[in-house]
Amino acid sequence: MPTSIRLAPETERHLNHLAERTGRTKAYYLREIIEQGIEEAEDYYLALDVLERVRSGQEPVYSAADVRKELGLDD
Repeated sequence: MPTSIRLAPETERHLNHLAERTGRTKAYYLREIIEQGIEEAEDYYLALDVLERVRSGQEPVYSAADVRKELGLDD
Protein backbone atom coordinates (compact mmCIF):
# COMPACT_ATOMS: atom_id res chain seq x y z
CA MET A 1 0.00 0.00 0.00
CA PRO A 2 1.70 3.22 -1.07
CA THR A 3 1.77 5.86 1.65
CA SER A 4 3.20 9.33 1.69
CA ILE A 5 4.67 11.17 4.70
CA ARG A 6 6.45 14.46 5.24
CA LEU A 7 9.67 14.34 7.22
CA ALA A 8 11.43 17.13 9.02
CA PRO A 9 14.48 18.22 7.03
CA GLU A 10 16.88 16.91 9.68
CA THR A 11 15.18 13.51 9.71
CA GLU A 12 15.30 13.36 5.94
CA ARG A 13 19.01 14.19 5.99
CA HIS A 14 19.63 11.32 8.40
CA LEU A 15 17.60 8.95 6.25
CA ASN A 16 19.34 10.03 3.06
CA HIS A 17 22.76 9.64 4.68
CA LEU A 18 21.93 6.17 5.98
CA ALA A 19 20.59 5.04 2.60
CA GLU A 20 23.59 6.43 0.73
CA ARG A 21 26.14 4.90 3.12
CA THR A 22 24.56 1.45 3.14
CA GLY A 23 23.28 1.18 -0.42
CA ARG A 24 19.76 0.42 0.74
CA THR A 25 16.69 2.44 -0.17
CA LYS A 26 15.01 4.98 2.05
CA ALA A 27 11.84 2.90 1.69
CA TYR A 28 13.67 -0.09 3.16
CA TYR A 29 14.58 1.82 6.30
CA LEU A 30 11.16 3.39 6.66
CA ARG A 31 9.55 -0.06 6.45
CA GLU A 32 12.00 -1.41 9.04
CA ILE A 33 11.35 1.48 11.42
CA ILE A 34 7.59 1.18 11.08
CA GLU A 35 7.50 -2.60 11.42
CA GLN A 36 9.73 -2.55 14.48
CA GLY A 37 7.89 0.31 16.14
CA ILE A 38 4.25 -0.41 15.33
CA GLU A 39 3.67 -2.81 18.23
CA GLU A 40 5.15 -0.38 20.73
CA ALA A 41 3.05 2.46 19.33
CA GLU A 42 -0.05 0.27 19.41
CA ASP A 43 0.58 -0.70 23.05
CA TYR A 44 1.18 2.91 24.03
CA TYR A 45 -1.87 4.41 22.32
CA LEU A 46 -4.24 1.64 23.41
CA ALA A 47 -3.03 2.02 27.01
CA LEU A 48 -3.50 5.78 26.73
CA ASP A 49 -7.08 5.18 25.58
CA VAL A 50 -7.76 2.95 28.61
CA LEU A 51 -6.22 5.55 30.92
CA GLU A 52 -8.54 8.23 29.51
CA ARG A 53 -11.54 5.94 30.04
CA VAL A 54 -10.43 5.24 33.63
CA ARG A 55 -10.04 8.95 34.36
CA SER A 56 -13.46 9.72 32.90
CA GLY A 57 -15.13 6.93 34.90
CA GLN A 58 -15.98 4.85 31.82
CA GLU A 59 -13.62 1.98 32.69
CA PRO A 60 -14.02 -0.04 35.91
CA VAL A 61 -11.11 -0.07 38.35
CA TYR A 62 -10.50 -2.79 40.91
CA SER A 63 -8.30 -2.71 43.99
CA ALA A 64 -5.54 -5.26 44.44
CA ALA A 65 -7.42 -6.64 47.44
CA ASP A 66 -10.58 -7.18 45.36
CA VAL A 67 -8.59 -8.93 42.61
CA ARG A 68 -6.83 -11.21 45.12
CA LYS A 69 -10.18 -12.07 46.71
CA GLU A 70 -11.85 -12.73 43.34
CA LEU A 71 -8.98 -15.00 42.27
CA GLY A 72 -8.90 -16.79 45.61
CA LEU A 73 -5.34 -15.72 46.33
CA ASP A 74 -6.03 -14.65 49.91
CA ASP A 75 -6.90 -18.17 51.03
